[in-house]
Amino acid sequence: MADLGKVSRALISVTDKTGVVEFAKALAGEFGVEVISTGGTAKVLVEAGVPVVPIEEYTGFPEMMDGRVKTLHPKVHGGLLARRDSEQHMAEAAEHGIGMIDMVVVNLYEFEKTVAKPDVTFIDAIEHIDIGGPSMLRSAAKNADAVTVVSDPADYEAVLAEMRANDGATTLGLRRALQAKVYATTAAYDTAISDWMMAQLEGGAVAAPSAAEQFEPPAAFSLKLEKVQDLRYGENPHQTAAVYRFADDFAGLASSSAPLVGADQLQGKPLSYNNFLDAEAAWNAVRDLEEPGVIILKHQNPCGSAVAADVTEAYDRAFACDPKSAFGGIVAVNREVPLSLVEHFADRDKLFVEVLIAPSFTPEALERLAKRPNLRVLATGGAEGHAKLEMRTVDGGMLVQCVDTVDEDPETFTCPTDRKPTDAEMRDLMFAWKVCKTVKSNAILLAKDEMGIGMGPGQPNRVDSALLACERADEVCERLGKEKGGYACASDAFFPFRDNVDTLAAHGVTAIIQPGGSVRDEESIAACNEHGIAMLFTGTRHFRH
Repeated sequence: MADLGKVSRALISVTDKTGVVEFAKALAGEFGVEVISTGGTAKVLVEAGVPVVPIEEYTGFPEMMDGRVKTLHPKVHGGLLARRDSEQHMAEAAEHGIGMIDMVVVNLYEFEKTVAKPDVTFIDAIEHIDIGGPSMLRSAAKNADAVTVVSDPADYEAVLAEMRANDGATTLGLRRALQAKVYATTAAYDTAISDWMMAQLEGGAVAAPSAAEQFEPPAAFSLKLEKVQDLRYGENPHQTAAVYRFADDFAGLASSSAPLVGADQLQGKPLSYNNFLDAEAAWNAVRDLEEPGVIILKHQNPCGSAVAADVTEAYDRAFACDPKSAFGGIVAVNREVPLSLVEHFADRDKLFVEVLIAPSFTPEALERLAKRPNLRVLATGGAEGHAKLEMRTVDGGMLVQCVDTVDEDPETFTCPTDRKPTDAEMRDLMFAWKVCKTVKSNAILLAKDEMGIGMGPGQPNRVDSALLACERADEVCERLGKEKGGYACASDAFFPFRDNVDTLAAHGVTAIIQPGGSVRDEESIAACNEHGIAMLFTGTRHFRH
């Protein structure tokens, strides 16, 4: 067959020596392949009884400059790059005594493992940048019409199986697959090096952009992702899906110090696609709360939210916001979960919860949770900080932006109304402002006693969102026996018309926090003054689409 490539000579030089002795023995013993090798690899093969031609004997030049120069030679790259179907190439090779190399078996210096060591020096890192390895891989891959290039020990058996089936030759289909793998490997390798070097330029760590700084998108970047698991399906049963983790230094920008992908699942069924989406939203929301807090989230919106002196009380208060919507939701806690919280949670026997996520759990809490073996329990190990960047794919590309965090200084807020917020209103306003960021736009959140008791998410106009939030807040107060009214309202974006204020006032809102910036701000200010409402402008919008 025309696509078969007979392997007569192979060059083997590997850092990861897993399976290389057995592979080389099969090449030499079964197929009579001449094996050229370098340094440590040659030593291992010789000790195992594999006949080896040392690289310096093949090229006629010694390894030099501490091994930096050993395979960068015309007899190596000429033997890899020469087109077998070109009379000119073959004549030039013969003229200069260049033999053909039909297989390259190379994997690279472990740069990423080297720089991950806490005591690594800059010089050590530089010495672990592979030069000859990527060069040979790329030369061999460019000529995959004739050369078999093996960059992963996991492919040894597949290569041998083809050679056994084809009298010592490989097929073009296999060579093309191995070719593609090479370029993915070298691209990821170069990205790891460039990311590490950029981090050194910034003082050894990638700096997080502050709220006041504008992220400057790079001209280009590469992502390396590793599959964590296949999912049963995506958002719907007819959609296939999987979850991946960032596998290079980019994770320092796109992952927090306590990421969801990487959390320890202590019990329960595997997370679904929708579980991951909702758990991520809940986990990001609860980390913005400084006090012990709980977020109960359903379909990307925080249906229950509260802070308290401890997380057990915070859970009870969050659950009270909307017990009906809590069914099938995600519970996120920003402190260690004690037995008392689990007892309150578990005693509601009819309450089905998809995921419980927290930094950690006491042994007693885990023992009690084990009575619900299907409940997914995730421990992240911490609750500090957020990722720095977030990405969303769109048809044909990707959107990249700084992660939205609520870190505005209240000292920078302005109060344009006649009345200023009371201390109690200010606590509710700040709580609502933090939670409102998680509500889908157009977003309105009403708070009372640092509980999110009314939510209006995702309506096409803001006054409908306000009306939904008010109606829900009145229902919650009636159910809990609280006096209606006295609500603090957060709006993720400015009010385009005064009808928002009029709607809120009719239901007892006494304080509002919003970005401001509308051409009709004066109308909203006037409406607040008419109704005796205090209003703050933050100057920052927190849309969430």
